[in-house]
Amino acid sequence: MTNDPLVVFTPSGKRGRFAVGTPILTAARQLGVDLDSVCGGRGICSKCQITPSYGEFSKHGVTVQGGALSEWNSVEQRYQDKRGLKEGRRLGCQAAVQGDVVIDVPPESQVHKQVVRKRAEARDIVLDPSTRLYYVEVAEPDMHDPSGDLERLRDALKDQWEIENVTADLHILQTMQPILRKGAWKVTVAVHLGDGENRPRIMNIWPGYYEGTVYGLAVDLGSTTIAAHLCDLQTGEVLASSGVMNPQIRFGEDLMSRVSYSMMNAKGADEMTRAVREGMCGLFTQIAVEAGIDKELIVDAVFVCNPVMHHLLLGIDPFELGQAPFALATNNALRLRADDLALNIHPSARIYMLPCIAGHVGADAAAVALSEAPDKSDDLVLVVDVGTNAEILLGNRDKVLACSSPTGPAFEGAQISSGQRAAPGAIERVEIDPVSKAPRFKVIGSDLWSDEEGFDEVIATSGVTGICGSGIIEMVAEMRMHGIVDAPGLIGSPEQTGSDRCFLDGRTYSYRVYDGAAAGGPLITITNRDIREIQMAKAALYSGARLLMDKFGVDKVDRVVLAGAFGAHISTKHAMVLGMIPDAPLDRVTSAGNAAGTGARIALLNTAARGEIEATVRAIHKIETAIEPRFQEHFVNASAIPNAVEPFPILNSIVTLPTATFNTGGGDAPAGGRRRRRRA
Repeated sequence: MTNDPLVVFTPSGKRGRFAVGTPILTAARQLGVDLDSVCGGRGICSKCQITPSYGEFSKHGVTVQGGALSEWNSVEQRYQDKRGLKEGRRLGCQAAVQGDVVIDVPPESQVHKQVVRKRAEARDIVLDPSTRLYYVEVAEPDMHDPSGDLERLRDALKDQWEIENVTADLHILQTMQPILRKGAWKVTVAVHLGDGENRPRIMNIWPGYYEGTVYGLAVDLGSTTIAAHLCDLQTGEVLASSGVMNPQIRFGEDLMSRVSYSMMNAKGADEMTRAVREGMCGLFTQIAVEAGIDKELIVDAVFVCNPVMHHLLLGIDPFELGQAPFALATNNALRLRADDLALNIHPSARIYMLPCIAGHVGADAAAVALSEAPDKSDDLVLVVDVGTNAEILLGNRDKVLACSSPTGPAFEGAQISSGQRAAPGAIERVEIDPVSKAPRFKVIGSDLWSDEEGFDEVIATSGVTGICGSGIIEMVAEMRMHGIVDAPGLIGSPEQTGSDRCFLDGRTYSYRVYDGAAAGGPLITITNRDIREIQMAKAALYSGARLLMDKFGVDKVDRVVLAGAFGAHISTKHAMVLGMIPDAPLDRVTSAGNAAGTGARIALLNTAARGEIEATVRAIHKIETAIEPRFQEHFVNASAIPNAVEPFPILNSIVTLPTATFNTGGGDAPAGGRRRRRRA
């Protein structure tokens, strides 16, 4: 019934109405939500833990009241007494629907655990860390020279290493004296060498010669994922890389949804700050365990993030970023301590946050600029950091321009009918046969194509579960290349396309990719609404790039660099067919992988790079797309696949796109739905 409560699951975005009293686990199963359970809903295994969210969620069109779920029961209390539940968690098999509710399924409760693809890229970096180890021999105390132990340690650092004005926090004073005596006045000291704002500081002290090392973290705080690289500050080696979903997703998948949540809920910003800090602490524990190190030895960290994440991590309400003129609290680099942000590493660990470029172009774009250095390029290079909010740089030695473009989460699988985030079982590569119009595909976790022998055995554990971002891009591009989708973005009928995989789905047609019903799996389709979501996302991306080209006074670029973890998995040919990026030779379109993470590592391991990027950011000219009239013009043109007016001559020399259009009058024509211009 339409009066039944609405249940919305994040991060999948799946939703449905269920009768009062329906267990959340039952609702999840009926919607195909990835919620684990081993005991069959008996309240024994605790794998179905969920987190209900309360407040106003404008993105979902729902307000969640306090009594949205049934009361805490004896089964949950028994588990709480025996093993404990994280604050705010419920058991999905016990919590029942009472009203409209938004349910977050945490990563550990998902059957198919998230694959966060943010690896550390290989890069030569000049090693010049801000924290180093120094072995010193300290003068023993003398009745005739009654100075303190700290003062004599400071003198030793000055005399033996020329490090002056060293200071120390209370925890060093509390442990220093027994360590000095245990080491017979010979100790190894970890010193943060200071910067323009802070004096050199003793971070740790060991008796005698310490043969170990100290560590630093390069952290890329994205709106969807948090990735961290643990580095040895003495060798520069990346010891471990790991990532988690950003727990703020339950408050909204895109940045403006989170700003909206903050505006509409009195403590909304505080909730999101607490969530991201807790998620980060969990990630730091995970990465330390993976590397087998003590978190107290992590003495330095560099953070890059977009402006909204920047403010929420710092505990600053992002209200001003939600309205013109999109004013930042500060766009300068910040030098903080771990305990300022309640992070669970060395309490005095130094935190460096790269500067933001402007209100919607953040420190992550600054890190990309540091990594890819467009300001040092003789070529005119376009750098596109593909994400929920794409950040775009265009420049060479003469100047660098920057803008942001709101692509939304479609490229990451959200708002797509069979979409999902990158996890085992997700379709990530696609090819469509030009004759039969049947697809074959690869899924994450298998090197075999779906039509190869042994595929079913390899994916027996994961199954085929949905389509992730790279798969969606290839799927739509392949459909366009093989006459299943026309230039305006309409899926044709079986008669128009020559494929019985196209079927009437309401007022428009959909395309059947995979039917796993016989084996209890999902029916995976591409709908016309899915096509439209991709059209809107890619049009926003292209329009931002094209606007920068206008400002630069050019119609083409020399090189295109796709940055971001997602960018590393995009097929350049398929991206060009979609019209995501300007026309360019495919061999001049490259992937930089996680360039923001690489920039963070450079700033972590090379202190001089911090001043360099601060100067570079001051010289970058920001273009605000929201007030540029031509952005909307480019957006409308770019809604067609690949574009309604741009010729794309290089692409046309590689592939021949069908010219037929499927809109026979009336109906649900998508944006950009006029007939494509004929070319001479």
